[in-house]
Amino acid sequence: MGFLTNEKLVIVGAAGMIGSNMAQTAMMLKLTPNICLYDVYEPGLKGVVAEMAHCAFEGANITWTTDAKTAFKDAKYIISSGGAPRKEGMTREDLLKGNCQIAEEFGKNVKKYCPDVKHVVVIFNPADLTGLVVLLHSGLKPSQVTTLAALDSTRLQTELANEFKVPQYKVTGARTYGGHGEAMAVFASKVKIDGVPLSKKKLSAKKFEEIKQATIQGGSNIIKLRGRSSFQSPAYNAVKMIEAAMGGKKFTWPAGTYVNDGNFHNVMMAMPTVIDANGVSFKEPKGTADEKKALQASYEHLCKMRDEIIDLGIIPAVKDWKKVNKNL
Repeated sequence: MGFLTNEKLVIVGAAGMIGSNMAQTAMMLKLTPNICLYDVYEPGLKGVVAEMAHCAFEGANITWTTDAKTAFKDAKYIISSGGAPRKEGMTREDLLKGNCQIAEEFGKNVKKYCPDVKHVVVIFNPADLTGLVVLLHSGLKPSQVTTLAALDSTRLQTELANEFKVPQYKVTGARTYGGHGEAMAVFASKVKIDGVPLSKKKLSAKKFEEIKQATIQGGSNIIKLRGRSSFQSPAYNAVKMIEAAMGGKKFTWPAGTYVNDGNFHNVMMAMPTVIDANGVSFKEPKGTADEKKALQASYEHLCKMRDEIIDLGIIPAVKDWKKVNKNL
């Protein structure tokens, strides 16, 4: 079996645990032989390069650099985990200012060194905001930039599978939309457990609330259990997103995407999305009145955080976005 493409994939933040896992996963899935590992932390980066060499992947052309220009030149696909990690006691939102400044630099590097890039996946938190900053400063089209949001839905699926003692794949329709943070909107009205609607299963309101909270706190729980932020699941899902953009199997878990129509405007948020070789497309989610109310609240929370980074000067006022990115 050959590679899906020969085009260059850049992994930003490659010295970290998520980055190194993404590199290995991309090679195991045979996405492309041409992977460039980029990080400003050279000792850790050299360690990852050595590990990848020790895997002895056949046909691999793995390069590495601490120089942005070298990394981004001729890139066609990029995944970035290049922000500060979340630590115990922190929310995703606590990372706002520092990581949005990193996102600004990243977006400008894309615009400067690889304006012909096809797709960019942003996974460092708070992803809804960092992705928005990258989109704005990169000059790319909204269909070309996505953020990691699937983990909230896979965590909901996990909790429901554990509750009903069924294999995880037999839980369908488990989705969360809106922000990838504490204010996410949990949609369960379309959930089926082994083909049976959740509404027909015995599940108390109290128990469902516990499941919702376990979903929302899924990342925090991993930090408590492992002493560090999750890295395997974000790495895998991010690589599956870029695989879809390369023309591989479509990615149908929710992704963060730029939304500016219907009820929601000028935000990056999780929606019912499909990522394929044309980029990301979305539609508005269908749900109950309570679910839609939760989504509206999540959107308002995102607007508040967006306005914070406008006040910090990281991005301009919404009315001026077209001056920075004509595609918005």
